[in-house]
Amino acid sequence: MARKQIAAGNWKMNTTISEGVELAQAIASAQRSDQTLTILGVPFTHIYPLQKKIKASSKILLAAQNCHHLKSGAYTGEISPTMLAAMKVPYVILGHSERREYNHEDNALLSLKLRAALDSGLKVIFCCGEALDIRKSGEHISYVKSQLAASIFHLSAQEMKNIVIAYEPIWAIGTGETASPAQAQEMHEAIRKMLLKQFGKRVAENTSILYGGSVKASNAKEIFGQPDVDGGLVGGASLNAAEFVQIINAF
Repeated sequence: MARKQIAAGNWKMNTTISEGVELAQAIASAQRSDQTLTILGVPFTHIYPLQKKIKASSKILLAAQNCHHLKSGAYTGEISPTMLAAMKVPYVILGHSERREYNHEDNALLSLKLRAALDSGLKVIFCCGEALDIRKSGEHISYVKSQLAASIFHLSAQEMKNIVIAYEPIWAIGTGETASPAQAQEMHEAIRKMLLKQFGKRVAENTSILYGGSVKASNAKEIFGQPDVDGGLVGGASLNAAEFVQIINAF
């Protein structure tokens, strides 16, 4: 089985519902590659309206941007994985650098969230990545390995079928900086070798690893052309339909 090529848009805390519907419909109606799986990570408020507005024939899947680690309880403002599963949301993004930094989510909590999401039947886009000081110290590969070891290495090979890994060089998010294609390939290759050692050849070859650091239409083709880069987790550029479609078609 060839691993999926994925263009995942992370809208973060952007767009009203009407703006989101308009954006999603523009993406859905555009000429897009059938070889690329398109996923839109949207605010919780947008999930139900988009499910109603986007036709199944458009082959666009939705992702929640986060979920809680428990099924229910007195946690005001939180959304549980069972709620998402009941809405038939296929994916959830976990471990994004902004959640780690602003909401103080550590590897132990993310391991619980991952477990809860999988147990609820969700697929997970799991984010990892290093800050600039770690990159400069040369410890970036061992740092990312520690993130993955703490949160996903306990999974079974069967469970790994429901995991997509997104590598985020944090120093290249929202800064206009982008890891060079060679830097992206270095880390993606290292992650694949980690998967090979931990889970074996089948998991390593079939797990999609996305690049998530300021992907734009102008650099997507070169980044996606690297042998171990299977697509992108796209932030700001996914809020522009024309640009995101170019990224979708960049493989």
